[in-house]
Amino acid sequence: MKKLKELVEFAYEHSEFYRKTFDEKEINPFEINNLSDLQHLPIITKQILLQNKKEIDSNFKFKITFDAKTSGTSGESLVFKRNEYSDSFNRAVISHNYNIFGVKPWYRNGYFWGFNKSFLYRLKTQFFDVLQNRFRVFSYSKEELQKFIKKLDKAKYIHGYSSSIYETAKAINGGNIEKPKKIIMVKGTSENIFDYYQSEIKLAFGTKMISEYGAAETGIIAFECPAGKMHINMEGVIVEELNNEILVTNLNMLSFPIIRYKLGDYIKLAPRNTLCLCGKKHLVLESVLGRIGEKVYGIKNIYPSLYFYYIFKNLSQTHQLHLEYQVVQHNKGSLIFNISSDLSDLEEKVLIKEIEKYFKGDIKYKINGRAKFNATKGKKKSFISTVNNELK
Repeated sequence: MKKLKELVEFAYEHSEFYRKTFDEKEINPFEINNLSDLQHLPIITKQILLQNKKEIDSNFKFKITFDAKTSGTSGESLVFKRNEYSDSFNRAVISHNYNIFGVKPWYRNGYFWGFNKSFLYRLKTQFFDVLQNRFRVFSYSKEELQKFIKKLDKAKYIHGYSSSIYETAKAINGGNIEKPKKIIMVKGTSENIFDYYQSEIKLAFGTKMISEYGAAETGIIAFECPAGKMHINMEGVIVEELNNEILVTNLNMLSFPIIRYKLGDYIKLAPRNTLCLCGKKHLVLESVLGRIGEKVYGIKNIYPSLYFYYIFKNLSQTHQLHLEYQVVQHNKGSLIFNISSDLSDLEEKVLIKEIEKYFKGDIKYKINGRAKFNATKGKKKSFISTVNNELK
């Protein structure tokens, strides 16, 4: 509560955007007396941040700030200044959660993340990787991946894009490759961790994949504990759930205040009285259901992309059919379901039944087995639409 009051009052005093917004809506920032008062403040979106960046920027002269940048996978990338305390706090949260799993900051680690292919940027990236005792793949060619897997023999943990870690696990399990024996933590981030990933990852690395959830503009939102629950980083963020969408308030970033930010993910919060075997009292994020993403256009109606999450979750839970998928829409009323594996006639019938259950004949579709997926800045999106681009 104390940090929220400080944040809102600071934003009003030092951010032109918040001062103007609060005045227009007749909000007195000095009358935030309990957490429920947060609901009276306006909701901001990525588009609002992009359109009002200069006005949102704090005019306070911080001693140290760092350049920060969003990935841009859901649209235009946002570049902003992050004050030193906010940056250091975020790193401390990561280190604290790593320590719970026995991981120290200096341990050798493998990293799956996006990268710029320019020569100078690659040199800079390699330099910083050396400082952090880190190595990564700069290409997902078979040769590069083999070199990366060999280096894992001396690594204590691996982290990065969930789908890339899963693909590496499959390559280890499917080839005549000696499995790394020193891995004590596998952390996936930036993408959903599907249940069917875990068997491959446990077989390859000897441990399941845990989840870290956050964003450049919000900092770490939640981190999975050894008991398997995602604990909200309550010292750093306030999380609200509104119509299954997440709203995040970053309590430490004063240089570019983020208050009630609609991040663009569907979530489900656990009841406040949920207990965890690990002993932590932090609130629990029951699940991150996925990116809200683009709308799905049927022949007559419009649908949320969340439907795909439920279609494939139902296949996994009810039919033990675990499919790696990517759905693409280029035209209204038509979808392409790309599946990485071969489908038997029976499996395809079960998939069709689930599709029909949600779209009820309002969409035509094509199912491709053994399909290759499109990558977006290093990460795999489960739904890609070009319809909105055509409508513009």
